[in-house]
Amino acid sequence: MNEIPITRAVLISVDTGAFDAEVSIDELEELAATAHAQTVAKVIQKRPALDNATCVGTGKLQEIRQLCEAEDADLLIFDFELSATQVRNIEDIVKVRAIDRTTLILDIFASRARSSEGRLQVELAQQKYRLPRLAGMGVSMSRLGAGIGTRGPGESKLETDKRHIRRRIAVLERELAQLKKRRELTRCRRKKDDVLTAAIIGYTNVGKSTLLNALTGAGVLAENMLFATLDPTARSIELPDGRSVLLIDTVGLIRRLPHNLVEAFLSTLEEAANADLILQVCDASSDEADEQIAVTRQLLSELHCEDVPVLTVLNKCDRLDMIPHVDEQPDVAAVSALTGYGFDKLLVKMSRLLTPTAVRLQLHLPFDKASLLSVIRQDGKVFSETYTESGIDADVLVDQKALHLIQPYRQAAQS
Repeated sequence: MNEIPITRAVLISVDTGAFDAEVSIDELEELAATAHAQTVAKVIQKRPALDNATCVGTGKLQEIRQLCEAEDADLLIFDFELSATQVRNIEDIVKVRAIDRTTLILDIFASRARSSEGRLQVELAQQKYRLPRLAGMGVSMSRLGAGIGTRGPGESKLETDKRHIRRRIAVLERELAQLKKRRELTRCRRKKDDVLTAAIIGYTNVGKSTLLNALTGAGVLAENMLFATLDPTARSIELPDGRSVLLIDTVGLIRRLPHNLVEAFLSTLEEAANADLILQVCDASSDEADEQIAVTRQLLSELHCEDVPVLTVLNKCDRLDMIPHVDEQPDVAAVSALTGYGFDKLLVKMSRLLTPTAVRLQLHLPFDKASLLSVIRQDGKVFSETYTESGIDADVLVDQKALHLIQPYRQAAQS
């Protein structure tokens, strides 16, 4: 089995005050590691604005060139979007291939997508990103090869001329529109069948897939890396009140997620907007937990999820010396997806936040009303039934639409 070649990368950011450059470049290092790149140096330059031609200025690029030679680096990764002209100018001076944050993320997504929809979404984002950059690419338009930033549709002068890319974008959008219709039909079918759904949403690498696996045994890839999973997974679990809920994992979020990616993965993220409950997962052991929640809430606001109840799940509590006391808070649960701590309280809080659709009851049915069990089974469940001399004792989950039919027998059981 061939080993994946390790790329030696220098990470570069400019601190203009627009965001925390230190935190962002640390996240860029995680992204680089996910793409199998080894970070050999990190450079942060403080300046009022990006240089239009080279981002960091020609003097700084000469220093970076010397650094690349000393560290034997073969890739520059900039922590912001570059224009094609800037890429060309940087590469002319440093003599090392340069990519930006968005290209890196797109590369990771291209390697992670497994479903046909995921691959189409990634290619659409790549093509939309490349289209406005064709004019300044020059000779780099003809480069093909291996390594970070080259996975996906490939780049050649023939394939990336504007007319071809616009045509390809139109084809991709048509195919995704068809898949979106199917997804909407699936959602409508779930609503019609009164299937409850809970969307798991949150920052990447906070343990969403591990949580899904622990609750449902879904078998989803769960590794300590950004974007370990990309395609949504749905699995059913049973709540303490007897109702079933479909848990749907969604793509992970990061700071400054490229707009094209948000747009391309909107149909996947819309699972949150159409869910009956949102599980907003964050890493309770991280110093960035509050910012992770803020990133998630911003996206939920963009998706217009204001009317969907949100349960904040503080994951990775096994790493804390003191577990947060949140028992009295109905919309917060402290758990450890690794150990299973807090799952019982999590499921109870999910039950309480979901709109009541069914009630679990103990019934005593006369024998001549035994047919009601069939009615209950249509939209509910019969957990057990015991035949006695006077009738049938049953533990049931009754849909609210059928409550009026069994009310007299519920009262008889309680008297």
